[in-house]
Amino acid sequence: MVLTAFRAVCLAASLLCIGMGASCTTAPRTSDERADLQAQAAAAVARARQVDPSLGAVLDNAHSYAVFPTVGKAAFVAGGAYGKGVVYEHGVMTGYCDLTQASIGLALGGQAYTEFIVFRTPEALQRFKSNTLAFDAQATAVAVRAGAGANARYENDVAVFTLNEAGLMGEASVGGQKFTYQPR
Repeated sequence: MVLTAFRAVCLAASLLCIGMGASCTTAPRTSDERADLQAQAAAAVARARQVDPSLGAVLDNAHSYAVFPTVGKAAFVAGGAYGKGVVYEHGVMTGYCDLTQASIGLALGGQAYTEFIVFRTPEALQRFKSNTLAFDAQATAVAVRAGAGANARYENDVAVFTLNEAGLMGEASVGGQKFTYQPR
């Protein structure tokens, strides 16, 4: 009985994740929506620079970075997350991206957060653009707070930073993030 309920929850969460990704296009549909996403991304960068000036130096010295102003995440045993973002190369906006995540394990709650993916090299960005970059087993992300940028940990020339917006999430899960890129 418990196993059947567990499978039902996993199936429902999987369908939710698939539905979130399938129902959304990578780039916003209208020029107003694109302008709004770009403004949200710029505000997220400004807020992160204020919280942690050392992250500003990381962004300034990076080849490129992606900003997901709001990633929404929810879970009850199995969970999912989705967010739209903007890609900057040498400080210039060059495209749109989205993030989907699925996880399974001990998880309960919901939260919203901002995520920054920093690419140290053109090759790392190319993996992202070709939709071959994915993080497995909850890749390590550095929480943005004073001094976090100074402790950037790159794996395969990619570093991840998160800035909590709201919500409460208890989690000990395994999952992964997958990204889609669309040029401007």
